[in-house]
Amino acid sequence: MNSLSDEIINSLKVLPSNPGVYQFMDSNGDIIYIGKAKNLKNRVQSYFRGKHEHFKTKILVKSIFKINYHIVDSESDALLLENNLIKTHQPKYNVLLKDDKTYPWIEVIKEPFPRVQTTRNKSNRDSLYFGPFPNIRNMNIMFKLIKDLFHVRSCSLDLSPEKINKKKYSICLEYHIGNCKGPCESFQSMSDYDDMIDKITMLLEGKTTSLIRLLKTQMNSLSSKYEFEEAEKIKKTIDGLNQYRTKSIIVSEVHDLDVLTVEDIGEVFYFNYMIIKGGAIMNVYNQKVAKKLSEDAQDFAVLNTSILKEKFGSNNKIVVSNINIKSSFKDFSFVIPQKGDKKTLLDLSLNNIKHYINNEKKKSILFKTKNHQSRILETIKKDFKLNKTPNHMECFDNSNLQGTNAVSACVVFKNGKPSKKDYRHFNVKTVKGPDDFETMKEVVFRRYKRLLSEKQKLPELIIIDGGKGQLGAALEALQELNLIGKIAIVGIAKRLEEIFFPGDKHPLYLDKRSESLKVIQYMRNEAHRFSITHHRNKRSKNALHSSLEEIEGIGHKTKEVLYKTFKTMKGIREAEISELTAAVGPSKAQLLVNHFTAS
Repeated sequence: MNSLSDEIINSLKVLPSNPGVYQFMDSNGDIIYIGKAKNLKNRVQSYFRGKHEHFKTKILVKSIFKINYHIVDSESDALLLENNLIKTHQPKYNVLLKDDKTYPWIEVIKEPFPRVQTTRNKSNRDSLYFGPFPNIRNMNIMFKLIKDLFHVRSCSLDLSPEKINKKKYSICLEYHIGNCKGPCESFQSMSDYDDMIDKITMLLEGKTTSLIRLLKTQMNSLSSKYEFEEAEKIKKTIDGLNQYRTKSIIVSEVHDLDVLTVEDIGEVFYFNYMIIKGGAIMNVYNQKVAKKLSEDAQDFAVLNTSILKEKFGSNNKIVVSNINIKSSFKDFSFVIPQKGDKKTLLDLSLNNIKHYINNEKKKSILFKTKNHQSRILETIKKDFKLNKTPNHMECFDNSNLQGTNAVSACVVFKNGKPSKKDYRHFNVKTVKGPDDFETMKEVVFRRYKRLLSEKQKLPELIIIDGGKGQLGAALEALQELNLIGKIAIVGIAKRLEEIFFPGDKHPLYLDKRSESLKVIQYMRNEAHRFSITHHRNKRSKNALHSSLEEIEGIGHKTKEVLYKTFKTMKGIREAEISELTAAVGPSKAQLLVNHFTAS
């Protein structure tokens, strides 16, 4: 992030982890891109990490001058707000929502035993199309829900009554693992299948409540006939639909109104303005405005509501606010709700103000922190008698358990802060047994041999977690690389926090309150944490690997598929045979089940 402006860097640091919508603005203040995120912090920061494959994204990132965001209660709210904002502002880097052909649809193909599939091409006039889906992930969630709950066929066979009667087809694996009810061999009737398609259509039309009501009626009817097994299947479907339904702030009791909330903080007003149309959030605006003389929050709200309405083209008659304004106006009126949907919207607006205020405060602190970091680095330079300011520092730590699974870690600090993308861990290759000195020599040598070969920038200071022995081993590595005198290096012993310098018999003892010592301790602790984490992961992986090694017929590629699918040995052991079959095939699934049953 060093090449970015301070405004961008500080904005990235204070982003919340809430769901919401983000806006990228250029140097002219124009919105050039709008996006939504389940986690604002993770999503927005991803634009500024690593390299981008697409040229458009590279140009977009270079054009970003300012970042704004608006938080909401759920991912579905974020999607709706994103759609509305894109339609309103039409940023040049967004694919416009009106261009429906760029988005996929869910298609129900009208044919005997209709198939359900995703498509980008609405070419079949006889098919039913649902969408478009601006968010591919949301479409995939819906499509998976349909497959899980209703078990529609996935094959493309011509299931005409004539061919079924002639027994042209036979059931496949999908039937055996429960993903299909076998209409190809008349195991499922056409009427039963069509009833299932009707329910899928209701779901795709958004009639979830009506669908659940219908399913409950069918479930109760089956129960009254003592067909409990079939009733239980419907109950599972109902449970799946209830899990899918998420609460949205898209309000039902109110349709068209504005929301204006104001916070009086010192010499400035912070305010949030939202426009609600058809029960949906159409626009959100946060701003900080300096006070004019003795202006109070009431004066501000009265004077600026008309300006905001004109700015955003709102003709709504009701303005929900946290400010008590008793005056009446020709075109609109203020209300302070105490409950219901209006109160929900008011709380959301106030929450946006809260985050906006915190954001501004954190930015201010960060500007001050930057000067503080520079001063600390100069203090380290002075305390350690360095020729250069240590803008780039690296710290090494080793970890092993009785000589097994030996690993090392290197953490990197740039400008006094962790640069986690530059952290590295090492699996020790040449050292046998618990030899901490030789381990340190190996990893230091490997680290800087690679930096030299790749012509990367070397650090100004190396910190070794250990005393004279570890420091001496690291020096041997630097000697072989002809780096003695080119990089400053020190060791820090844990017991008394002694600082060892090359060639000095006596260590340096820094004041326990020293900022230099605190930074070095932080780096040492971070290296230890990173090393231990990698060591535990390696040990755990080896243990899991050895367990699967016992199963004859389960090869390396199969193990990789199993771990990728089920993540842990516990997940593999507890998986149903249908899940194992879907991942690795029926024969290997049976081998796994037999092994776990016997063990």
